[in-house]
Amino acid sequence: MKNQEDDMLVYDEDDAVKFILDFLPAEFKEKIDDSKIEYVLDVVYEYYEENGLIEEDSTEEASIDEEEMFNYILKCSKKDKMKLDEEEIQLILDAEYEYGKSIGIYKEEEE
Repeated sequence: MKNQEDDMLVYDEDDAVKFILDFLPAEFKEKIDDSKIEYVLDVVYEYYEENGLIEEDSTEEASIDEEEMFNYILKCSKKDKMKLDEEEIQLILDAEYEYGKSIGIYKEEEE
């Protein structure tokens, strides 16, 4: 018998970081380390919170404006003096999306 915990998806940041590191193209593996990935994941979470996209008790899907989120991360990384360029941010976001799909958090949008 399934219980409520079986229905809750588990996002493990350590697993996400490992997945993202493995997913990155070889030429970026030396430029993008754990700390850059953790930073981007933290800012993504901050973006979700600020925009009311995270509700602990809700399983409803949220629509995310990817361009707005990307610009938010870029702005924060410049403000925080993180050495992240646009391509690195996009690669991390793409890999994080693949991680989310692999554990069932994200679904492909139907056209």
